[in-house]
Amino acid sequence: MSKQEKPKLIRINADGTLNVPAQVKIAYIEGDGTGPDIWRAAVRVFDAAVERAYGGSRKVEWEETLAGEKAFRETGHWLPEASLETLRCCVVGIKGPLTTPVGGGIRSLNVTLRQVLDLYACIRPVRYYRGVPAPVRAPEKVDMVVFRENTEDVYAGLEWPAGSAEAKGLADYIKEQLNREVRAGSAIGIKPMSKEASQRLVRRAIRYALEQGRRSVTLVHKGNIMKYTEGAFRTWGYELAAAEFAARTVTETEVQEKFAGKAPEGRVVIKDRIADMMFQQALLRPDEYDVLAMPNLNGDYLSDALAAQVGGLGMAPGANVGDDVAVFEATHGTAPKYAGQDKVNPSSLILSGAMMFEYMGWEEAAARIRTALEATILAGVVTYDLARQMAGAREVRCSEFASAIIEQMARME
Repeated sequence: MSKQEKPKLIRINADGTLNVPAQVKIAYIEGDGTGPDIWRAAVRVFDAAVERAYGGSRKVEWEETLAGEKAFRETGHWLPEASLETLRCCVVGIKGPLTTPVGGGIRSLNVTLRQVLDLYACIRPVRYYRGVPAPVRAPEKVDMVVFRENTEDVYAGLEWPAGSAEAKGLADYIKEQLNREVRAGSAIGIKPMSKEASQRLVRRAIRYALEQGRRSVTLVHKGNIMKYTEGAFRTWGYELAAAEFAARTVTETEVQEKFAGKAPEGRVVIKDRIADMMFQQALLRPDEYDVLAMPNLNGDYLSDALAAQVGGLGMAPGANVGDDVAVFEATHGTAPKYAGQDKVNPSSLILSGAMMFEYMGWEEAAARIRTALEATILAGVVTYDLARQMAGAREVRCSEFASAIIEQMARME
């Protein structure tokens, strides 16, 4: 990059779209444990994809942003305010897995990032890449995108330990003011869910479905039991669709009653499923579902369960997106016992980078990453986690896997 081509920051237009300069600065957090290993591998793939796609006319300057163990060692803070400000300024960032401090400090760095930056939509596309060993007979039928509300529900952190004065005080209030009994000595947690947060999540899910030509958005909830929280999520979701997308959506009931069981062309079907039933549907009839929108806890469980059907979290990308900032991330843990061994599968972070480029409007780079990664796996060149499940595979190191992907990109030319 020449001196005249200084990287610029992404800006958000008045309509919410991104203004992405050709020479752009993007924040990254390498992560803890195996994070540095997978980041070193992934960033080489990212740079190669951009170079191959745009021939030097577009480039990324990577801005390191401290969080987790490295931040604590260097600054004494697990998540420095300067790092949050860098993410706000860059608008788009990408991160490896982060350690959650035990016995003190921040409850969860991932949850804190989501809440402080208001990254209210956790987006997890789950699809099958050919050649990946999977535990189900037809993993290619799985092609869903989970939209998980990221800021409320039981993840809000409103809980108090058993025997605490706070828990006892809440139990007393519930008994005296609400005439309900809480067993003595209980720990107590509160599950807040608001109309505002629920509807902005559903709005983003419907917009995505319309933009990507998806057939349906399914509201996944446990409203048969938790009627005023998850039941309200379902109600608010349907209300939002009717109020803001009436001309472009149709309910599942309307399809049956007004359109003889066939959705009108160009309309997204809005439907809902009880959470436990959805787990069964995901296994038995996955091809009937496209976009899933759900509260926080349901989304945590279901996105991981879907990932297991297509090869596990090592193949699962993810993003935490708000109106002002988006942070893309590896969805697996830090795996500290493998730290520094150049061993683990970097595919989750690599595919998260493809998501990031797609979000930025750099679809050509995203497509090259996905195509080359799949071609590498089909060639039997994989890291240990996949090699042990594949007959005749050639096991390679994390860095070597990245090199193989880059070689596949070169063959595409």
